[in-house]
Amino acid sequence: MPDTAVSRNTGAMASWMPCCTAEMSIGEAMVRSFVACIIGRGRNRRVITPLPRNPGAEAFDALHDSPQDWIAAIRQVAARYTVQPVQPASGGTVLVGLADDVVVKLYPPFLRDHFDFEAAVLPRLDGRLSVPTPSLIDRFEHEGWPGLAMTRLQGQGLTDVWPALDEDAKCDTLAALGRLAAEVHAMPPDGVERLAPPWPEFIARQQAGCLARHTRGRLPPQLLAQVQAFVQGELPTGSPVILTGEYTPMNLLYDGGLTGMYDFGDGLVGPAAYDWLGPLCFLAAGHGRRCDAFLTAYGAPAGRDWRLPLLRLLLLHRYSNPVGQIGMTGWQSARTFEEVAGIIWPL
Repeated sequence: MPDTAVSRNTGAMASWMPCCTAEMSIGEAMVRSFVACIIGRGRNRRVITPLPRNPGAEAFDALHDSPQDWIAAIRQVAARYTVQPVQPASGGTVLVGLADDVVVKLYPPFLRDHFDFEAAVLPRLDGRLSVPTPSLIDRFEHEGWPGLAMTRLQGQGLTDVWPALDEDAKCDTLAALGRLAAEVHAMPPDGVERLAPPWPEFIARQQAGCLARHTRGRLPPQLLAQVQAFVQGELPTGSPVILTGEYTPMNLLYDGGLTGMYDFGDGLVGPAAYDWLGPLCFLAAGHGRRCDAFLTAYGAPAGRDWRLPLLRLLLLHRYSNPVGQIGMTGWQSARTFEEVAGIIWPL
């Protein structure tokens, strides 16, 4: 989300697990629509509470956590695209309704940049990658809130299945993620950069707010004392690419292999290494073989020369919170960031 409006709802959407649905004829759909219309005009119809016109981050957080206050609005919109029941999704940074076949997202007005970015990236990725991404159905406005309707992917959330995978399956998954990231990064931005903050400005803002951010995030005190100076050092460089930031278990689906990737609203355009952070922190931290599986499949140079620049980028990430994002323990007792890099990304 934009750096000027900070919402605590920075988690990923709940996994979009599929359900089997029976085929419906056009006649059946018309009957259902007619019955719904008659019921809606009856005296027992549910009153749809209007969405707030321009909520701030705190007001949106309160609304987000009370789906009974917004799901009727989502269902009203979703009726244009599906006759299936629509349920609220938990988590996420926006309001999301899930049907068996369709996902509807409403973005608060202060996240219009997320809406614009996702609307531009979805058709660009659709059908061009080794892992499915949602197909864009429509973009719309509802009471001043921008929104998207898209197809729903199949599979279980990788977060749910990851602990049960054996080591070979985990390395295979990381290799698939490396290939997937390389595929996206090979696509030219072609104007998408106009929908994201310029990379130098983004980094400068993140550096300026770094100490306050990691004080709130309870970075270990011996590291917090060094963080502001550390992030002024060398950062990853390279040609600007589309950064989805979504190569994380919260935004990936799995069924014997990767079956989907979704949620591109908080993307950026910048050096490719920014997208390495999700796999290397959430899924590979502390495991040299897993790191190698991702990086080799991606096509990165051999070695670990990238560790310190990438660690700085982790500390400057839009949602940086190492305590919650590094998928291992033990690093918190390190005396320096050089020690941290060696612990979480071993040879």
